[in-house]
Amino acid sequence: MASIKDVAARAGVSVATVSRVLNSHPSVSPEARARVLAAVDALGYRPNAVARSLRTDQTRTLGLVISDVLNPYFTELARSVEEEARALGYSVIIGNADERPELQDHHVRTLLDRRIDGLLVSPTDGGSPLMLDAARAGTPMVFVDRWIPGVDVPVVRADGRAAIRDLVAHLYGLGHRRLAIIAGPAATTTGSERVEAFRDALREHHLALPEEYIGHGDFQADSGRRCTERFLALPEPPEVVFAADNLMALGALDAIRAHGLRVPYDIGLAAFDDIPWFVHTDPPITAIAQPTGELGRAAVRALVDRIEGRPPQSVTLPARLVVRSSCGEDAPTRRSNP
Repeated sequence: MASIKDVAARAGVSVATVSRVLNSHPSVSPEARARVLAAVDALGYRPNAVARSLRTDQTRTLGLVISDVLNPYFTELARSVEEEARALGYSVIIGNADERPELQDHHVRTLLDRRIDGLLVSPTDGGSPLMLDAARAGTPMVFVDRWIPGVDVPVVRADGRAAIRDLVAHLYGLGHRRLAIIAGPAATTTGSERVEAFRDALREHHLALPEEYIGHGDFQADSGRRCTERFLALPEPPEVVFAADNLMALGALDAIRAHGLRVPYDIGLAAFDDIPWFVHTDPPITAIAQPTGELGRAAVRALVDRIEGRPPQSVTLPARLVVRSSCGEDAPTRRSNP
């Protein structure tokens, strides 16, 4: 079998240059990269990943445990993580926790047993002893999107408080006063943070958030459906429902339509976590967008810094309000021609 030295000799470059090309490092010139790849093809060279990991005590592999692979937000996050990792010479193994703490811990344990170099996690809750032990043991780790308060691990996330404040001001300006929220699990940082930000924003406009206008969801569509059913059964239903993630928003939309009601004429709907096909619903849904791709790339860079001995940095990026027409934004025009 050809060795990496054979490839370097045939391409007329150093062994280090061959290694950089094989790891997709951007510092190699196009000409040198072409010669190396031609030599690899001519010699039929294949890197021995197992031997390399034993020799360097590194597998060049990252683990990513996401909360729900069916959630378009986490699908996009996983894609950006994989792309950035590949550009830096790492592979990614993905585990789907399905919003279940026990499944999250199963994936974390499996990934650590496979000697990954570092771990990216979006925690399903804040009470996992395995996660706490791994962090305290010095496992290179970065929390992305969600985090565990009090654990000394870099966090890469979006700050949605300003965008939620903008949403509430937008709804208030449209004349809405009865605003409800379908919140995520209180055990997650995003679940508790979004409902508190919503409450604080309402207070700025001297509006209350009654308990009956708080739905307790789990970031799944079924919970959005159930919470909205309860809202619609109230003697005085809300004028707008704000779902704290995209799947719960879709569940809310199902419930509204099942009652023969129309958005936004009978009730408004807004969502946290914008997704590409929100623009194609009827009406297009007003949403808060997170910089998902940037978050994934920043999380990988922070983790690789930690692995390679550089000080990692937490990163907080702003979310933003995307105004469409699901809360009555163009209601006068639409009502004149329903």
